Amino acid sequence: MTVFGYWRCSTDTQDQERQVLALKNAGCEKIYGDKITGTSSYGERKELSKLLEGVGEGDLLIISELSRLGRTSLTMQIELDKLIRKGVDVKTLDKRLDTTTMSKEIVGLIVSIMGYCAEQELSQLISRTSEGRAVAKTRGVKFGRKRTYDKYQIGMILDLRSKGQGYGTIAKSLGMKKSTVQMIVQREVVS
Repeated sequence: MTVFGYWRCSTDTQDQERQVLALKNAGCEKIYGDKITGTSSYGERKELSKLLEGVGEGDLLIISELSRLGRTSLTMQIELDKLIRKGVDVKTLDKRLDTTTMSKEIVGLIVSIMGYCAEQELSQLISRTSEGRAVAKTRGVKFGRKRTYDKYQIGMILDLRSKGQGYGTIAKSLGMKKSTVQMIVQREVVS
């Protein structure tokens, strides 16, 4: 029997160290992890895919909580069922799930409840984020990448373009990408 561990962080700015340490303390011999959202498809989670291919009958998979496998009830149920059918036991560090000691019926019930909770949490997170963005916009907060050019460069681009210079020539002379010059011209002509 091999004890596997899996961690997942939703963003690159989140730190997986807490999860990795907890998995090591739980006795995991092989630990896999992804920095990707819980709503992403399993094909996008390279390390999880490797893990799922590598586990087999008699192995144990430990995760910090069930939502590490997915953010929807259906996803959790499908993936957990696949693991159980392969003969893999699953435990969560939050002690809400342990297929080594729970009946199949109880496992199904817990996965349904935890999946529902994860879906609700995701829905609330999306709602709060949207509300926060809307409030920030009313305060004048700008979203997106910061401009890498100034008003002087915009003026130069428009001047050179009006004199018949091509996008590539303008870009090269100002040390910019051609697509940036095109975007500036399109934006300025429209406004």
